[in-house]
Amino acid sequence: MYEDKILVCKDCGNEFVFTAGEQEFYAEKGFENEPQRCKSCRDARKGARSERTLYTAVCAACGGEAKVPFQPKEDRPVYCSECFAKMKENA
Repeated sequence: MYEDKILVCKDCGNEFVFTAGEQEFYAEKGFENEPQRCKSCRDARKGARSERTLYTAVCAACGGEAKVPFQPKEDRPVYCSECFAKMKENA
């Protein structure tokens, strides 16, 4: 039913194969658009997204170090992951 297709990556301009198996997977998941990037460019974009800056703050509950993915503000408490989890359990 599906046949391999040659597509052109919109980032690097190289050709890549959109295999019959990948097309079937896309159809099963309900994806309507073909991929626009080759695997190496997709992997590079994923890697760029996963690099987050972590900020260090003092936990408002235990006074320990808390690493958070946002810039802490003076007017809002910040909790370490352990204290945050305890608060969610008790809520």
